[in-house]
Amino acid sequence: MSVQKTTYNKFSWRNEPNESTGKLTVIGAGPGDVELITLKAIKALKAADVVLYDALVATELLEYAEVAEQIFVGKRKGCYAYQQEQINDLIAERASQGRHVVRLKGGDPFVFGRGAEEMEFAASRGIEVAMVPGISSCLSVPASQNIPVTKRGASESFWVITGTTKEHKLSADVVLAAKSSATVVILMGMSKLGQIVELFKGEGKAETPIAIIQNGTRPDEKVAVATIQTIEEEVRNKELANPAIIIIGEVVRHRARILEIANHHKLELS
Repeated sequence: MSVQKTTYNKFSWRNEPNESTGKLTVIGAGPGDVELITLKAIKALKAADVVLYDALVATELLEYAEVAEQIFVGKRKGCYAYQQEQINDLIAERASQGRHVVRLKGGDPFVFGRGAEEMEFAASRGIEVAMVPGISSCLSVPASQNIPVTKRGASESFWVITGTTKEHKLSADVVLAAKSSATVVILMGMSKLGQIVELFKGEGKAETPIAIIQNGTRPDEKVAVATIQTIEEEVRNKELANPAIIIIGEVVRHRARILEIANHHKLELS
């Protein structure tokens, strides 16, 4: 039996970087659990000459790039190690040396991750670009707590919205989402929780279930489950803060239902 040889296009990270222009590979590291990174991302890290990594990336993943130059370019509590323009300059500078630059981002780089912007910047300067998708926190973090974003009889669709725009305002899409019957997943929205609660109350949804998950899939994960009416008190009691994901909708009830069934049958949930 003959085996067909696989051919990769010019955007494959397996190609050696061009000596004059180098290469940029944007990688999604997943939601936080180090086991939720893809095999393709690990292979790309091993092939990296330089790794520029963000704050939400598990630093254990850098062990796969032990021979690479490693530069932290993330932000914590509003403090930036590098501004975006400086990150772009780093990409261009290292790539111009003919090096393979890996941009390691939390979740998926194309979901509120600015990965597309960095690829466009690099490509406009003649740098070869590649993208390795990651497992987005908007799906995996709720799932890790047994909360589906869709479920027959509960939700036929879902919104994924940034809670805070670049102008530091609540996204107008939250207003529209609050009027729908869809599941609403809000990233980067904890600072706007009060406004979000008032919007949903205004739509007659005070008793709608809501879950907030901080540091999802990580060892220090914290979870609050309540209703729109009571969630702010629950957040205060459990001292939840960013980084956290907000999930609003009937699907949140699935978590308690699974726990109820597991307890009845004396099952362990991992």
